[in-house]
Amino acid sequence: MHFISEELENYVANHSQKEPELLVQLFKETHQKVLQPRMLSGHFQGRVLSMLSKIINPKAILEIGTYTGYAALCLAEGLLKDGTLDTIDIKEELVFIQKKYFDLSVWKNQITAHLGNALDVIPRLDKKFDLVFIDADKENYINYFNLIVPIMNKGGIILSDNVLWSGKVLEDLNPKDMSTKVLLEYNQMVNNDPRVETVLLPIRDGLTVSRVL
Repeated sequence: MHFISEELENYVANHSQKEPELLVQLFKETHQKVLQPRMLSGHFQGRVLSMLSKIINPKAILEIGTYTGYAALCLAEGLLKDGTLDTIDIKEELVFIQKKYFDLSVWKNQITAHLGNALDVIPRLDKKFDLVFIDADKENYINYFNLIVPIMNKGGIILSDNVLWSGKVLEDLNPKDMSTKVLLEYNQMVNNDPRVETVLLPIRDGLTVSRVL
């Protein structure tokens, strides 16, 4: 679903910084070899993630939902020189492309990819985070958020992707559509949670920015 016209989307992308060549190649290979390539962040949202990370200048980043690694590489652009990025995905078939592009990047020694269920992996990380990007299975967004907030540094930023869910958040709810049901609950919960202050940005499929108080 396009929330603005494709022409305007193209204008926005054309007047934003170009993506690095490594990401151009990753974008291309993802579309050639991986199912559901629309899950990839892409040029414009990738530049938004990069800019936010550079503004925050985090020492520790956590990403839930690696996919092929495009967003992780965008977020890594803002890492401190001694910073780390932990990224988690449950799909073993994506490891080959993640590793290829992480190893080609200048952050290859700073990125650690974890294979497994994020709800199991996160408690084992034993660190505090400055920036978190939630972009995995929507039905666990509330669980992820409640697990993450206590391990955030004060002032840390939590980014939540796909919170508009192709506009389904405005449609009559299908009782069998658990992803939309959870996202509706999540959007309300995050907006009312006294532990954070939140703004929902209509970027691509919706990106929520929550600052930990």
